[in-house]
Amino acid sequence: MLKTLMALVDGKPVCVILPSDREVAMKKLAAAVGGISAQMMKPADAERMTGYKVGGISPLGQTRKVRTVIEETALGNEYVYVNGGQRGLQLRIDPRAILDLLEALAAPVAA
Repeated sequence: MLKTLMALVDGKPVCVILPSDREVAMKKLAAAVGGISAQMMKPADAERMTGYKVGGISPLGQTRKVRTVIEETALGNEYVYVNGGQRGLQLRIDPRAILDLLEALAAPVAA
């Protein structure tokens, strides 16, 4: 089970996908995308940016294309579950498909 979080790295939006029981290591996230500092995006800004409500933000089908980072350990699974765009809706998907579909970067960003 993966969660989708929205962050800002040097003021630019980044979508982060990681196991639901882990937290984002902000320094690792910033370094992964070549930035200096990172912080979580405010919920209202995340909703406006993605077109989804917090708690149901999906990495797929967001209203704007943003840089996406997936925790590299997720790639060790044959399938993962991600939010499908509303609370309670989960999609089963190969994590490598997320890399391809979103042109995502796999990096160690979990704390």
